[in-house]
Amino acid sequence: MTGASGAQYGLRLLECLVKAGCTVYLMVSKAALLVVATETDFKLPAQPKKMVDLLSKRFDAREGQIKVFSKEDWTSPVASGSGAPGQMVVCPCSTGTLSSIAVGACDNLIERAADVVLKEKNQLILVPRETPFSTVHLQNMLTLSRMGATILPASPGFYHWPKTIEDMVDFVVARILSHLDIEQDMVSKWGED
Repeated sequence: MTGASGAQYGLRLLECLVKAGCTVYLMVSKAALLVVATETDFKLPAQPKKMVDLLSKRFDAREGQIKVFSKEDWTSPVASGSGAPGQMVVCPCSTGTLSSIAVGACDNLIERAADVVLKEKNQLILVPRETPFSTVHLQNMLTLSRMGATILPASPGFYHWPKTIEDMVDFVVARILSHLDIEQDMVSKWGED
């Protein structure tokens, strides 16, 4: 999770991944901590151990299901191709993070993990939440798309007749889960009741 608006998307995605039984390696930027506190009634502690405890309790995760790494935990599995996850989602993805990933900056663990996923030809999904997009944002997205990343903007649809903010959040999270090939029942596929 990075510092773009849309913390609800990242938290809901985490909840769904835990519910699906996935082990989640979580990295949360300092800016994301601020956004979570600003946009939700939830406050994440900055210390990885405390964050694991709080999130595990909130989402009823089994022991060891959520692993949190700090921004400079260069010995974590996600920092190396030999331990790279097959899939990574940056949700929400700030345009600053998008830019850093596009140029291979690797100034923190989120950027390095994305770089590793790309170099290993694994699945990277970026969920930018920005409007309007500048030419620079669009160029970075095009660069990343050409490198194999999926650009999945947090742009909820309305054909499912959302009634709440949660319905709109679920629309985007359902799209992410579909791209991860994880079953979801939050939003019906187009043409299904």
